[in-house]
Amino acid sequence: MKTQRRSILKRLLATLTSAMGAGAFTNAVAEVKPEKEVPGMEMSGMKVLSADVPLYSGSTRLGNMLFVSGAGAHFEGDIKAHTDHVLKEIEKELIKAGSSMEKVLKVNVLLHDLTDYKAMNEVYKGRFGNKPPVRTTVSTHAGVPGNSLVEMDCIAYV
Repeated sequence: MKTQRRSILKRLLATLTSAMGAGAFTNAVAEVKPEKEVPGMEMSGMKVLSADVPLYSGSTRLGNMLFVSGAGAHFEGDIKAHTDHVLKEIEKELIKAGSSMEKVLKVNVLLHDLTDYKAMNEVYKGRFGNKPPVRTTVSTHAGVPGNSLVEMDCIAYV
């Protein structure tokens, strides 16, 4: 069985090589290695000192996948105001990176208090279009950093 598969693969490779030319075939099957990009941080050719590097990025892109950092709301307000603010911040980051709310695949929601779940959902519903992303929602034991009532991050495509 193994020999038969090898023989088939060898014939297929020979056919492709002769049809395309060896150089073209090599280029066609060359492995493409995407490079991590950080939208908004154009530092090409610059030497960056570790003191100049931010703690984290608003988003990071690898190929057509976009990972948006957690956004919170650091002002006085209720869960609805905080949720609205967080979703607007996520949308800004998505647009800056060339994506949109409709292209979000996964959302993580961290709630300061699980009793805010229903009110958060009222603001959240429909914000990602008519095909919402998958979502995980948890309440954090020690609260969300920065006294925000909610924090969200997401994964999208570009």
